[in-house]
Amino acid sequence: MNPQFRHAKEPVLQSTDPRGLRVCWVDTMRYTQPLSDSQAKKWQRLTDDLGVDIFVTSFAPGLRPRRFHQHAHFYLWPALPLAMLRYLTAYLVAPPLVLWLILTRGVNVLIAHDPYIGAAAALAKNMARLFGRRVGLVIETRGDLEQGLFMQRDLRFKSLWRAFMRLTANYALRHADALRAVSDSSRQQIQAMAPDKPMMQFMSWTDSSAFSQVVPDKPPSQRCDMVYTGVLVPRKGVHHLLDAFARIRPQIPQAHLWLIGKASNAEYTADLHAQVQRLGLTDAVTFVDHVSQEELARYMARGRVFVLPTYSEGMPKVVIEAMLCGTPVIASAVDGIPEVLQDGVQGYLVPAGDVDALADRLLHSFTDADVDVLGQQAKAFATQYYSPEAYIESYGRLFALAHHEANKQARVR
Repeated sequence: MNPQFRHAKEPVLQSTDPRGLRVCWVDTMRYTQPLSDSQAKKWQRLTDDLGVDIFVTSFAPGLRPRRFHQHAHFYLWPALPLAMLRYLTAYLVAPPLVLWLILTRGVNVLIAHDPYIGAAAALAKNMARLFGRRVGLVIETRGDLEQGLFMQRDLRFKSLWRAFMRLTANYALRHADALRAVSDSSRQQIQAMAPDKPMMQFMSWTDSSAFSQVVPDKPPSQRCDMVYTGVLVPRKGVHHLLDAFARIRPQIPQAHLWLIGKASNAEYTADLHAQVQRLGLTDAVTFVDHVSQEELARYMARGRVFVLPTYSEGMPKVVIEAMLCGTPVIASAVDGIPEVLQDGVQGYLVPAGDVDALADRLLHSFTDADVDVLGQQAKAFATQYYSPEAYIESYGRLFALAHHEANKQARVR
């Protein structure tokens, strides 16, 4: 079994076959129509390989609600412009929509993206009991359950937000039948809140073939680019990367930094552009909007190093994706990152927010480090660590586990 697919506290089931189950995701992503190639592959594999029907409730990319079928059945509500309004919309729309799917489409397993939207799923589950329906509920977690949100955007009334988040998370976890984490750190955090719930641990989906099959033009030692990919929000620490890059630029004038990702925080993104100008890096830094998985793989394969100066992560799949391309990684030693990045083996770990340490490792990657060896070791590790087949198999076990636990409770009662 791959090291990331751990079935911690999973009871022994008579059958782990999920075929015939109807599963509803209660999500917070924004889904496009048609789906991206990577998302299409994910939902196709889950439905076809596991023999389940899948329904997805989440945000549309804009103000118009959408309903469509592409491997799964998508029911998308509007994404309003303010975070508070989006949360309000989710809590008002998700419970009745999910209840309707339970009663009319026979949904018997719910997968909640995190404990906060999980409260809406738990409410739908409990309302379904009034109609005699037993539904299994899985609560997932991908990272820090509180601090990450406040590092991502500047929210007013933080004490009220924290109280609301604790209330919703506790309600969701109390009514969960099973839990899923993506890393040891996220598992430990959620287990502390719900120690008696069965748990599974496995990484998020990535279209690994897009990265493992990319053919670099040249080995890392002959490349001059550094690559960051991720949303542009404060918790990702991109401002520290710019400061560190400015420090080494006089010694490595040929270096170029690519910042690839969606401007999720407009104010922060504007600050980054201003910082580039202030540091005199206009000709050395390029911002690139969100790209496809295939394009992202090509960018990663041109990097001497991939850099992730984040403050908070669960298990960042971009680290594995960069490794699959054979690109060494420099990343913050936070949360799940040290579980997949060994300092000096696949790249380097640095303290979050430490510009001096980050600049030192960036410079070292151009002067002293054998980046070709690091890249080879990174690719070998990532190839062994992540498997789409194990991801699908793990979700099948999770579906069966949640369904078993919900019906076990019914039999006990």
